[in-house]
Amino acid sequence: MTENANAEASAIAADENRLIAERREKLKALRAQGIAYPNDFKVDSFAGDLQAEFADKDTWTAEAIEASPRRVAVAGRIILMRGQGKVSFVQMQDGTGRIQLFVHQGTLGEDAYETFKRWDLGDIVGATGVLMRTKTGELSVKVDTIRLLTKSLRGLPDKHHGLADVEQRYRQRYVDLIVTEESRRTFALRSRIISHVRRWLEAEPRRFMEVETPMMHVIPGGATARPFTTHHNALDIPLFLRVAPELYLKRLVVGGFDRVYEINRNFRNEGVSTRHNPEFTMLELYQAYATYHEIMDITEGMIRSAATDVVGDTVIEWDGATVDLGPAFRRWRMEDAVLELNPEIKPGDLRDREAMAAHAKRLGIHVKPSYGWGKLLLEIFEATVEHTLIQPTFITDHPVEVSPLARESDTDKGITDRFELFINGKEIANGFSELNDSEDQAARFQAQVDAKDAGDDEAMHYDADYIRALEVGLPPTGGLGVGIDRLVMLLTGSSSIRDVLLFPTMRPEA
Repeated sequence: MTENANAEASAIAADENRLIAERREKLKALRAQGIAYPNDFKVDSFAGDLQAEFADKDTWTAEAIEASPRRVAVAGRIILMRGQGKVSFVQMQDGTGRIQLFVHQGTLGEDAYETFKRWDLGDIVGATGVLMRTKTGELSVKVDTIRLLTKSLRGLPDKHHGLADVEQRYRQRYVDLIVTEESRRTFALRSRIISHVRRWLEAEPRRFMEVETPMMHVIPGGATARPFTTHHNALDIPLFLRVAPELYLKRLVVGGFDRVYEINRNFRNEGVSTRHNPEFTMLELYQAYATYHEIMDITEGMIRSAATDVVGDTVIEWDGATVDLGPAFRRWRMEDAVLELNPEIKPGDLRDREAMAAHAKRLGIHVKPSYGWGKLLLEIFEATVEHTLIQPTFITDHPVEVSPLARESDTDKGITDRFELFINGKEIANGFSELNDSEDQAARFQAQVDAKDAGDDEAMHYDADYIRALEVGLPPTGGLGVGIDRLVMLLTGSSSIRDVLLFPTMRPEA
């Protein structure tokens, strides 16, 4: 940091400390009067609701509002204040939006008005009065009582710039939500998207049932990922934070709950990027007597419905691309996609381990000795195809080697009945016809154990109880996992996963 920058930062800090000290003195005076932090103000109206109800200015003219007086009690944070002699105009913001408070000394009383004028931006107030429309046409509350409910000791960012530092927005989300309308919109949409997904899944004819499964596992399973570890003191055993709920949900299908889903928090001890956060939200569902084809239909229908009903459009601008969720999503076999975008690779090379290793090395892909042709096919796909998939595309028929929980195709050995959905080069969903052959699953678990012993720290463990559940009998089942965070990124047009997580994982401040 330069000397000038240091001096500027010091000046800003000194100014902030001075303002905080001034506000603390005001709070001290409130405490002395016994009126700091009251908790008896009752709200009966909300800013957003009032703005919506009286939005039609032709119907709700100033005269019409005055002819049918509406008394309200509102509360929220002071965002803007401007005074003109004995009149002040306040923009107050609650959880639904903003409304103007019209504060007049003649109505409030001289002493109360003078007290009010000493309040600060960021203070939380409660006000009562009747609705009116000002000469400029703005719906307002003509205040006859106003109380300071919470004294804000820290000022809000400059109204023209907000939180310009992106990292500060993530660290101080509570401030970001106050001053950044786009952030409030994003997280309101996130809530509505998740609510819509629940309603859509539970409605006829789908009839899924929401369930809850453990977040602490004795054996990490359900995904190839590095887990977080912890320790249970009373039982004196190591535990793992959930990387996926899959194996528990399929146990429920074994138990007779034929259609189950969970919107769950998962934890994977992996990198942080614009697409990844160590703690994230997933939708997982399982439907008995369904194949991966029906699960693709569910995935497509659910996403299109969320776009239509929540966002209001199937055409989305996302991270520099225009995505259309209206037309049928493309379904493309992984091998066909690799062949089309890699003309140097011939059909006969696809399942030839040495040929695929040579192609991978030519493409600059690191090849481990443990990689079979299936893993190499996936590596080449990720390097050459994935980023080109802008419009919604189901990539289907993944190799068995990289799909330890998926059912092998009845007609194509070495390939599973599996899909991944990509939109704008990002994976949104993963699904497959579930492997319900207990002996096949046991062999694949053992192969994962062997891979782990060979140094793959993301390989799965052997779950003997899950094998026992399969031996009881899992009906033919289709399963799906959807990254809720990435779905929200898509539907809100957000470039970074941190923009759709209220509190993303970050390195602690110094």
